[in-house]
Amino acid sequence: MEKKLTYRDAGVDIDAGNMSVSMIKSAVRATYRPEVVGDLGGFGGLFAPDLKGFSEPVLVSGTDGVGTKLKIAFMLDKHDTIGQDAVAMCVNDILVQGAEPLFFLDYLAVGHLKPERVADIVKGVAAACKESGCALIGGETAEMSGFYPEDEYDIAGFAVGVVDKPKIITPERVQEGDVLLGLPSTGVHSNGFSLVRKICFDVKGFSGSEHFAELGDKTLGEVLLTPTRLYPSVCMPLIRDFDIHGMAHITGGGFYDNIPRALPEWAGAEISADSFPMQPIFALLQKWGNVDWHEMYRTFNMGIGMVVIVSGADADKVMDYLAKKGEKSFKIGHVTRGNHEITIKGGVFDA
Repeated sequence: MEKKLTYRDAGVDIDAGNMSVSMIKSAVRATYRPEVVGDLGGFGGLFAPDLKGFSEPVLVSGTDGVGTKLKIAFMLDKHDTIGQDAVAMCVNDILVQGAEPLFFLDYLAVGHLKPERVADIVKGVAAACKESGCALIGGETAEMSGFYPEDEYDIAGFAVGVVDKPKIITPERVQEGDVLLGLPSTGVHSNGFSLVRKICFDVKGFSGSEHFAELGDKTLGEVLLTPTRLYPSVCMPLIRDFDIHGMAHITGGGFYDNIPRALPEWAGAEISADSFPMQPIFALLQKWGNVDWHEMYRTFNMGIGMVVIVSGADADKVMDYLAKKGEKSFKIGHVTRGNHEITIKGGVFDA
C-alpha cells in the first residue's frame, strides 16, 4: 500500500509552527500599547491610534531587512540579536521624519522551522519593539522547504508611525551654518556586510571566533553581530522639545549618500573626521581589506549611526540635554552651500 503523503513529508511542519507561536506569546504581548485591539492569532493586526493632540496626523511607514549580516548569524549559530536589527532598520528610518513608531510587523522565512530558533529571533524583535515604544501586532513565519537551505532564513519587517503634519522634519527646515550632531552607533549595524564578509572571510579567512586586542574580550563574530542601535527613545524627546531641522539615519551609503537625504538641493555639509572616535572594528576592516577611506565612509557608519541637524544656537543646548540623560553626542560638522556635496576633512583624510 502506497504511503499517504503529508505536509510534513514535504518539509512543512504545522505543529512546529504552532509551537513557535506558543513560545513567543508572552514576549509579543509585552510590547502591546493601549491602542492594540485583540490578541495574537488573527489574520491581521488591529491598532486603534489615539490621535488626540494631532491637528493633522500623518502616518509614516518604513520597511527593511537585515541583509547579509544573517550569514554571520548562521555561521556562529547565534540568532538572538538579529531581531533587533530588523526592527531598528525600520523604526530608525521613520524616526528621521519626526514620526513616533506605533507598531511593527515581521516576516520570517525559514528553510526548516526550529521552534527554539524562531523564538530567539522573534523575542529579539519583541524586545526591540518594546524599547522603541512600538507594538509588535503581527507577523508571519513561513517554512519554505526546498527554497532556503535547512539552516538558513531571511527576516524583514515594516514599521508604521505617526507625526503631526506641521512637525514633519523635511529638508526645507535646514539652513546654512546649521550644526550636524552625531549620535554614536553600536558598531557596524546592519549594512555593508557584503564587504565585511568579503574582507573577513574571503580575504582573511577568519572563522569569527578570533580575538583581537582592539576588540576587547569579544570575538570578531560577536562584535560583527552587535545589533543595530535603536534611536527612538533618545531622539523622540529631542523632536518634541527642540527645533530639529533635519535627521539622517546612517545606513547603506554611509555619510556621502545619507546626509544629503536630509538636506535641501542647495546644501552640502562639511564633516570633521576627527570630531568623533572611530570604533576599532572600522579601522581593522580598513586595514584588512586595504579599503580606501572614501569607500569606508560611503559604506559604513564609522561610529555615527544618527545625525541630528540643529541651529548653531541650539547645538550646545541639545548636547547638554543629551549629556544629562547619559547620552554622548558630537559636533561632527556643519551645513554649507554645495548641492549635496559632502566633504570630509581631518583625521585619516589629512593623514
